[in-house]
Amino acid sequence: MKFLARHCLPFVLAAAAVFAHASAHAEDYRIGFVNTDRIFREANTAKAAQAKLEQEFSKREKELNDMGTALKSGSEKFEREAPTLSESQRAQRQKAMIDMDRDFQRKRREFQEDLNARKNEELQQVLDRANRVVKQVAEQEHYDVILQEAVYINPKHDITDKVIRALNAAK
Repeated sequence: MKFLARHCLPFVLAAAAVFAHASAHAEDYRIGFVNTDRIFREANTAKAAQAKLEQEFSKREKELNDMGTALKSGSEKFEREAPTLSESQRAQRQKAMIDMDRDFQRKRREFQEDLNARKNEELQQVLDRANRVVKQVAEQEHYDVILQEAVYINPKHDITDKVIRALNAAK
């Protein structure tokens, strides 16, 4: 037993010193967390980007909605009148409805692609601004690490409100 105590004691003391040193540094280690979803919802720059997109795409969206409504009413009219139409008239109207639907689907797909591309551009600009503000906050308040994605974060480490306030204050 004395042999173990005499030979293990230096290792135990060294391990205790390492843990004491690590815990002293852990107190100086500052971690922050930023919720980017909240920034995209609450920051003025994100709200302005959303308003800009709505304004930019509202006309095309209305045209698509009108086209969809016309397609639906045309289809309903065709269904009502189909029994009284001749075979050639029915085939002609059916082809016109198919062409109209194909055009509608193409325009809707193009609209969605354009909207998604512009939305990504605007959100990237908001994210770039937010990242600059996060870096400023981290440097000013001496954070060692700022996380943007995590499974769990203790709310005391969440600095999202500070970042949103700084983003809203910046022009």
